[in-house]
Amino acid sequence: MALIDINCDMGEGFGVYSLGDDAEMLKIVTSANIACGFHAGDPLVMHRTLKEAKANGVGAGAHPGFLDLWGFGRRPIQGERPADIEKIVLYQVGALMALATDAGHTISHVKTHGALGNMAAEDRNLAEAVARAIRTLDKNLIFVVMPGQETERAGEKFGLPLVREIYADRAYADNGNLVSRRLEGAVINDVEVAAERVIRMIENREITCLSGKRLPTRIDSVCVHGDTPGAAAMARRLRARLTSAGIQLAPMADVIGV
Repeated sequence: MALIDINCDMGEGFGVYSLGDDAEMLKIVTSANIACGFHAGDPLVMHRTLKEAKANGVGAGAHPGFLDLWGFGRRPIQGERPADIEKIVLYQVGALMALATDAGHTISHVKTHGALGNMAAEDRNLAEAVARAIRTLDKNLIFVVMPGQETERAGEKFGLPLVREIYADRAYADNGNLVSRRLEGAVINDVEVAAERVIRMIENREITCLSGKRLPTRIDSVCVHGDTPGAAAMARRLRARLTSAGIQLAPMADVIGV
């Protein structure tokens, strides 16, 4: 019987601005990826999200991205040296770890956000910079990676525990990376289509690409986005479909046994 985590990006408000229904999503998911202030989030939002995650028994992780509040971290920033990326990740994850200590929770994983994540998936030097930063902070921190990408290889090289995730609402290109949001079909809005696709990928242990190509892989976690219309309803329905299919749910640290 499969044991799977459901993760969601959270804490993506800033000051008086809010984004997504974190309170509702924390009743549904098993792990939260918390923005660390660069693409979204601030100390108060981060701390509040950590406390709410703990109260709901949800695992907490850091979600570092590019310093790009205006573009929500989804705009590629070219020219950043790998050494700079390493420090950027150290800064963000370290801040969340400090706040977690005060909130009484534990940071168990790191998942890169947006453009940083997409670029690191295809750039070995960036992927290794992220992995080095994680290892420096805590060699037991889980690195959340996309299967078959440079981040997976970097995590293996640096001896980090890995969680291989798939996306419930995003389409895949033939190279295993996500289809650009600018292209038609990149985002899946039909919850039943998304749920059926996820169950099939978990049961078959493979990623299904937009073209129909299949990529065999281990799958540990499913990501649902919290900032899309109807996100909570989609996540709730996905959870129900997974459990009805006999798939058990747990935070990612429990899924891989660390």
